[in-house]
Amino acid sequence: MEVTLNWKGKMAFEGAGDSAFPQKMDSDESVGGENSAARPMEFIALGLAGCTGMDVISILQKKKQPVSDFQVKVHAGRAQEHPKVFTSAVIEYLISGSGVDEAAVLRAIELSTEKYCPAQAMLGKAFPMRLVYKIFDDDGKALLKEGEYVQKP
Repeated sequence: MEVTLNWKGKMAFEGAGDSAFPQKMDSDESVGGENSAARPMEFIALGLAGCTGMDVISILQKKKQPVSDFQVKVHAGRAQEHPKVFTSAVIEYLISGSGVDEAAVLRAIELSTEKYCPAQAMLGKAFPMRLVYKIFDDDGKALLKEGEYVQKP
């Protein structure tokens, strides 16, 4: 993989990787930016959410699960002092659908965690992650099941 990042003035940058889709980054005004785009650490968390999210939804679709809505949230704790690295994370999978099987959700999370998601495999070596899920009815209002996937040692 190759990425190129170009400075756009102050603390703003624009870059692209092999896909050639441009991404903008900036910082808060308190550190010289203009608060015009996402921060680099947000991209890391987004990459983690996207990597595991794509795995899980793909597996659920292959298992013919009736998913009507799907969301992945990453709640990341950070160190107080510089370099303010991530110190922990909770990855929350929110699945809505009529008759979504909890065992299928657990298996999808397991496969993403243990086999497919390189972002999770890499970042999991740097800080602990909890993997929790909630399954809602088709309209996303009634919580039907919730639990946690515990990674294998």
